[in-house]
Amino acid sequence: MLKGLLAALVAALVWPAAAGAAEPVIDERFDGDGLPAGWTPREGEWEVAGGRLVGRSTGTGQLSRITFGPHLEHFRFEATVRFESLVNGDTSRWLALALDMPADGATPWWQTAVRAASSDNGTEFAQRTTADSWNVPARASAPSDLGVGRDVRLKVEVFGAKGRLFFDDELVMERRVLLRSADGGLGLLVNGGVASFDDVRVTELEPEPLVREDGAIPAIVAHRGYSSVAPENTLAAMAAGARTGAEWVEIDVATSADGVPYVLHDDTVDRTTDGTGALPTLESSVLDKLDAGSWFSPAFAGQPLPRFSAALDEFVRGASDLLLEIKGPETREELERIIGMVRERGLLGRVLLQSFDEQALRDARAIEPSLRLGLLRSQIDEDPVATARAFGVIAYNPSWNALAPRAEEIERLNAAGVAVMPYTVDDPATWATMLDAGVDGIITNRAGSLEGWLARHQQGEPTEIASPRDGAVLTRGDVVSLAFSGAPMATLDGEPLDEGDSIRADDLALGEHVVRVGASEARFTVTATARGVAHTVAVRDGVPDKRRGRLLDLTLKRSWDKLLQEVRKHQREFDPDVARVLIEDASALR
Repeated sequence: MLKGLLAALVAALVWPAAAGAAEPVIDERFDGDGLPAGWTPREGEWEVAGGRLVGRSTGTGQLSRITFGPHLEHFRFEATVRFESLVNGDTSRWLALALDMPADGATPWWQTAVRAASSDNGTEFAQRTTADSWNVPARASAPSDLGVGRDVRLKVEVFGAKGRLFFDDELVMERRVLLRSADGGLGLLVNGGVASFDDVRVTELEPEPLVREDGAIPAIVAHRGYSSVAPENTLAAMAAGARTGAEWVEIDVATSADGVPYVLHDDTVDRTTDGTGALPTLESSVLDKLDAGSWFSPAFAGQPLPRFSAALDEFVRGASDLLLEIKGPETREELERIIGMVRERGLLGRVLLQSFDEQALRDARAIEPSLRLGLLRSQIDEDPVATARAFGVIAYNPSWNALAPRAEEIERLNAAGVAVMPYTVDDPATWATMLDAGVDGIITNRAGSLEGWLARHQQGEPTEIASPRDGAVLTRGDVVSLAFSGAPMATLDGEPLDEGDSIRADDLALGEHVVRVGASEARFTVTATARGVAHTVAVRDGVPDKRRGRLLDLTLKRSWDKLLQEVRKHQREFDPDVARVLIEDASALR
């Protein structure tokens, strides 16, 4: 379509062509007698036989793997794959394309795995952790089984943290869950069988443009984090926003009296902390002691007013990109400090800096020409395209209320290569209008609800469960919004729920849970993780304040036996439900 072609053209002008983009970085057909140069077995047996690469895994516990190739941020990884045999005929065995694996094959790594029984929720994006356990944030069903003796063409497109899996050219899964390293390369894996691979091709891609193609689903932008379920602009809200699958998490930054950048929306700390005064007049020694969570809920008591450095560290650990609003007026020196912190953490490619302050945008362009910029507007300019060009921005993000009467400007801006992500909309009826208007993103306080609503929109009218997704894996702190179509009511583990109700992992037992709508069902799992235990200890009401520090220290050290002893010894001081969750999770992690 015209919109997509123009967007791609402008993206090519804005972003220099990636090295090797015209030709594959790797194009291997295994025509030689031995392993190709640079392909190194790390476990199991690997050889070239009959014009194919053959990998053997002698048991279900062996993760046979071979590594090769450079680190790439945006790429397409294709291979023709086939299972030759399975240990004990076990169709749960899998083969995988490693998307981010250290050259020595050590943990942690990320992969796309496909089981022999791939049509039954048998594909996944998964991480092998440093603890030699699995983190599986995304599963989906392939159109058919991979089986044994059948060639299937797998293709994975990776754009930073986002992965798209294709099974014989059919899109199976698209999720933003990959936690990328700075230097991980590629690999192939086999578990519990013999598999062969052919026609391995890897092509470097341009960064995904912000402008969406006609009919594409807009990006979810979590406004001040997931600010409808956690206190805005806190680390808890940022983490919750990332866990919804939001493509962007938006936060605000301004500088204290002693030159330390903090995450805060208002000019003063009065509304969202237990302090008072204007941020630029307060020093970090005061700001670091403020409680930024109690105003929202007692469950978030003790949440600090985040330093910008802590917020960036949270983004390094997560899959969402950062939509960074400079509140202004920030001095040139203050902006240099803020942008320098982004640069130091290698996050320039994952940040879109936006502001109402025009001078802040001019200064940001001069400080770091490669940084992507967006212009915030409360009213629409007479000629938005000309304004966007004047400031060199690739995103024009106005108030939706101002844009709605002039929605035709979206097409003009998109044709000029400028994305449009209006703020701040929480109403599903308005989401539908924005979708029809062709916005490229929606900035919302209700990121989880929007994720479910968009999933339902993609699935159409038949009775379907859009959220939670079948095969989803949740941990403590995760919240999903129930979304379905074709029936008046759903049940969760037999209990009735309405569309839009929140499903909180905090409230559920570990293990599998089932949502049913008519004849459809979605099964998801609540799993114990160190991050989930930390969430329970840090933010749940019912943990004695005098115990939090000790429990957090034990969590960081993964000292689960000692944590169990601590909770059981002082159990009468805890809320019974919180004690039960801590005991259940720590026991599972032992």
